[in-house]
Amino acid sequence: MQHLSTSGGPSVSIEQAIMSGTAPDGGLYVPVKLPSMQPTDFAGRETLPGIAEHLLAPFFSGSSLAGRLGDICRQALDFPVPLRELESGHLSVLELFHGPTAAFKDVGARFLAACMERIISDGRFATPPVTIMVATSGDTGGAVASAWHRRPGMRVVVLFPLGRVSPRQQHQLTCWGDNVISLAVRGEFDDCQRLVKEAFADRKLADMHRLCSANSINVGRLLPQAAYYAKASLEHWRKTGQPLSFVIPTGNLGNGFACVWARRLGLPIDRIVLATNANTPIEDFLATGQWLPRPSIATLASAMDVGNPSNMERLRQLCGDIASLREEVSAMAVSDAEIRSSLRDEFSRHGLAWCPHTATGLHVYRGLSEAERRQRHWAVVATAHAAKFDTIVEPLLGCDIPPPAELAALLALPSRFATIDAKLSDLAAQL
Repeated sequence: MQHLSTSGGPSVSIEQAIMSGTAPDGGLYVPVKLPSMQPTDFAGRETLPGIAEHLLAPFFSGSSLAGRLGDICRQALDFPVPLRELESGHLSVLELFHGPTAAFKDVGARFLAACMERIISDGRFATPPVTIMVATSGDTGGAVASAWHRRPGMRVVVLFPLGRVSPRQQHQLTCWGDNVISLAVRGEFDDCQRLVKEAFADRKLADMHRLCSANSINVGRLLPQAAYYAKASLEHWRKTGQPLSFVIPTGNLGNGFACVWARRLGLPIDRIVLATNANTPIEDFLATGQWLPRPSIATLASAMDVGNPSNMERLRQLCGDIASLREEVSAMAVSDAEIRSSLRDEFSRHGLAWCPHTATGLHVYRGLSEAERRQRHWAVVATAHAAKFDTIVEPLLGCDIPPPAELAALLALPSRFATIDAKLSDLAAQL
């Protein structure tokens, strides 16, 4: 299947879309069309790799990766994504933090890395060395560093906002060495994202280092994220015969948009509600019809501190007008005070500790009308393990949150990074 730029440029192959990240005209790649599927098409497929292979096959049709898609899915998606029921008949949590870096970004990053490795080894669409450059508000960089660490012919440059991620997140971004370069940027996430876009726009720099993106602006990272929505919704549909609704903590909008794609493909998904923090460009756009990006605000849910979500471009292109967009999604904003309250309340209800982003989603669920909560079954997306935010969560709950074994192993490694100003010249000097 060919892919088109949201800005209207010519179509390219999936290999070209993956290796370029963004289109030459500055747009983001989207499939020329979305295939139509039905829940019954997935009969006999219950695992995440099996569902992902069937779901993604049309997008890779005719590509050099088509015959290897099953191997890619089995290699990359080798950890559970359980749908945990919290309150019978009404509320579940989709746990996406069981991968190697304890965050949902592991799904897309590992899939994309496996694709790129095969594309580069093929030699037709890219030649080594390739530089993966990624801006992160906390979780993306760790997942990307883990997925690409020591892969031949590739190196990784991670940009994160200095002092704007949790201590454990920062350690996870900076403990790799080898082919991973970690850069702390004096600024906010949007400055990191701007630097990445400027680097790609500088053709001399981009060509010299063969730059490629691993943010959700890359369609190869976004597509596999639709797979866990497919798995969760199919599991619920097979059990109840009913569609599943989602509350999705949202920053750069990749996770939310992947769910929209899954529903458009024909998966049994009902409502999609985006949970945001104090950064409200999405909620404001849905309310006013005016898209007004702005500088990000620091919050407890730091991975969602995004003032100009990149994937809004894809959502607007898909929907066409504000009325159609409002039919696709709704959004609710949550303050830091409400995040704190949600963390305490949910721990009191169920004895479970959640990360601030998951707590944001749970607060939004609790804020729905009783009729909304009762007439649908909802899944709140749990995006990261609470242990990654120990300095926030532990004092609020008054208990220790042991990190998962793989996270603990990373925390034992030494940290190393350079600090730069939010200037392209400073970034270029580190490459």
